Amino acid sequence: MKKMGCNEIRKAFSDFFESKEHYIGKSSSLIPKNDKSLLLINSGMAPLKNYFSGVEVPPKNRMSTVQKCIRTGDIENVGKTARHGTFFEMMGNFSFGDYFKEDAIKWAWEFVTEHLHIPEEKIWVTVYLDDDEARDLWLKHTSIPAERIVRLGKDDNFWEIGLGPCGPCSEMYYDRGEEYGCGSPDCKPGCDCDRYLEFWNLVFTQFDRQEDGSYPALEHKNIDTGMGLERMGCIMQDVDNIFEVDTIRAIIDEIEKISGVKYGEDHNKDVSIRIITDHIRATSFMIA
Repeated sequence: MKKMGCNEIRKAFSDFFESKEHYIGKSSSLIPKNDKSLLLINSGMAPLKNYFSGVEVPPKNRMSTVQKCIRTGDIENVGKTARHGTFFEMMGNFSFGDYFKEDAIKWAWEFVTEHLHIPEEKIWVTVYLDDDEARDLWLKHTSIPAERIVRLGKDDNFWEIGLGPCGPCSEMYYDRGEEYGCGSPDCKPGCDCDRYLEFWNLVFTQFDRQEDGSYPALEHKNIDTGMGLERMGCIMQDVDNIFEVDTIRAIIDEIEKISGVKYGEDHNKDVSIRIITDHIRATSFMIA
């Protein structure tokens, strides 16, 4: 597996989906436009809701973006875990009534194994509890064995944030090794420990959540995927947490100079430095 910087990963993702005839869109502002259900853009699909619902016509029925996002739901975990941050970049490919589960799964596997060269034996997959179709497609179009496909419930494998398009999903995980695990013999994707790092969520958008809690079917089935750039940076750079990838580590280096505190010598101070780093990134992009 070749070491890749975050800027290289971002470009490789866009180039790959451009080769699959996707329109490459720019990142939208973190401030939502004409969307009262969100305070800040929190996913790659959030600025594209009107394309999914059919209110607006997309520039192309296949699209890919690298979207700047803010999520504060896990703010208390920032700095304490290997994977949480309030600001992140979400790489995504989208289909507005064009391709569906089969191509989304095939292309995800192709990009990860043939372009990023992640070892196949390190990859696990989850599917929604009763989504036999997705499970069968993973078995048919990839070399992943059945024992590395895990079924999870709605909390884990049904994607929805606020109102609008939503649906069951299938996630790809990277096995970091037993040394990162909790020691449980049942440890697998879905566990809260740091062994299995979720890096790509493939959402099969079939429903449109309404204010009354109903889930009517969308007229056209869509695809909405999201791969966290920083998490993929951890994998490709073989570092322990998102704060040690190249682009974020550069901020920590500057904080060390200003504060006179050395990162990596004191756990409590490291947590503080990671929190400061995360908030610097988040506030900078929100202001911009």
